[in-house]
Amino acid sequence: MPKKFISNSEYPVVSTPKGLLRGYYYDGVFNFKGIKYANAKRFHMPEPVEAWEGVKNALSWGFNCPTLREDSRDETAYLDHRYWPKNENCQYLNVWTTTIDDTAKKPVLLWIHGGGFADCSAIELLCADGEEMVGYGDVVMASLNHRLNILGFMDVSAFGPQYENSGNAGLADLVMALEWIRDNISCFGGDPGNVTIMGQSGGGGKVCALLQCTAADGLFHKAIVHSGIHARRARPTPETSKRIVEEMLKVLDIRPEEIEKLETVEYHDLVKAYSAVVPKLREEGLAPDGWAPLANGYYQGYARLDGFYEHALKVPTMIGTCFSEFEKHPKQPEKYSLSEDEIVSLIRERYKDGADKMIDLFKKAYPEKNLLDLLVLDAEVRYGSLDHIQKRSAFEGSAPVYSYVFAQEFRNYDNGLTAFHCAELPYAFHTTSRVMVTQQDGVEKLEDEMAGAWAAFCHTGDPNHKGLAEWPAFTKECPATMVFCDDSHARIGFDTELINTKNSLDPSFEEKMAMIYHSSTK
Repeated sequence: MPKKFISNSEYPVVSTPKGLLRGYYYDGVFNFKGIKYANAKRFHMPEPVEAWEGVKNALSWGFNCPTLREDSRDETAYLDHRYWPKNENCQYLNVWTTTIDDTAKKPVLLWIHGGGFADCSAIELLCADGEEMVGYGDVVMASLNHRLNILGFMDVSAFGPQYENSGNAGLADLVMALEWIRDNISCFGGDPGNVTIMGQSGGGGKVCALLQCTAADGLFHKAIVHSGIHARRARPTPETSKRIVEEMLKVLDIRPEEIEKLETVEYHDLVKAYSAVVPKLREEGLAPDGWAPLANGYYQGYARLDGFYEHALKVPTMIGTCFSEFEKHPKQPEKYSLSEDEIVSLIRERYKDGADKMIDLFKKAYPEKNLLDLLVLDAEVRYGSLDHIQKRSAFEGSAPVYSYVFAQEFRNYDNGLTAFHCAELPYAFHTTSRVMVTQQDGVEKLEDEMAGAWAAFCHTGDPNHKGLAEWPAFTKECPATMVFCDDSHARIGFDTELINTKNSLDPSFEEKMAMIYHSSTK
């Protein structure tokens, strides 16, 4: 076996049910990139790809889905980003594996990217590739692109039966990718009977949606949700969707009986029309604030509010959040130079009569942390996640659910940056070497604890392993949460009252996002 790189017309080539695929081997890992798993017309359900003759190359990423806004990222010391050409024809997936023996039957980990249901791609986060995880965790890993925003979640069903499930087209792409894995992954050394789906932020929301999707029954067996369950969630309805499309048609000068023309309008013009009508409709309460699947017979709705689909209760699940998520505070760089009295004054300024209770609850939950961190403690995503975990674990006989909080402090950035949205991913993927901000004492220990837990869960549905303190499943009798940090250990019922209280006192998530946006554009 070569030590570094090889790719030619004979090796590595795998024989899939539809035809031959050529990838490349590099440094112990087989890479197959840009595999087409489906095709679809705009607003229509995806269809399987046709068989082909000869050897098809899988050597480069497939197209990303177009998005409503320009790509823009800063703070690359947090997490490096990368971008790629975009096209509506975006149903592509990637596979990493250490073997192409079709009898290997390794557990499969499918990564579903974040960005809400509107943005980003499978390749955007450099730390979310599979090269390290497939070797460290002894798994086969895949990632995928799918339709987003207008293309994936705009409901046009009121204008014709051919668009019956257009509000869930992006979700249907995910189901089609899972069907591709069922039919093909054994060719790459994977076990189609042991598939874990894993997503972060919007990807976590997509994992939750798949758990509620009737068409996804039996296509996956375990689920991991990173920062994907908010206290509040956009919830489109047929009525609001119809109104949005009606107003867009007016802007585009298309009559409702000519609805097929909407399939060929340039994407840029679709975005302009959408952007022209939705802000006003949202002010009138006639449009959801964001994209999401549409509850119907295909998708059973937002579990913690609409009820858990029976299938979801049978799937072992890990659910977690980061300590701060989207929260930021202008005094962050000064936190170790401020006195406790100065910090208390800042907390009183924000929480008024609730300050003393908040301080007491925070010190009990996080005695090791600087008190200023209370001001950047997330109580939006953790609140939604806790509520979901508590409701899910209350069902007798349901599969186990494991709760975690990633609470690591990055001492080498701004005098102790708290764990931000996405901060846990390099540790879970065993890719901290790619992320500058993780480079501090103890990084290897925490990385092994987390990547080991994620790998163990993929293998068995239980994240416990010999390198990590005991992590009990969350139950009513033992509401355990693993707190990942320099001293990772499970804490029992430690933050429920704190999170509930902070959530009740904080501005809404939408208001916080608006404040972050305005501060970043000054």
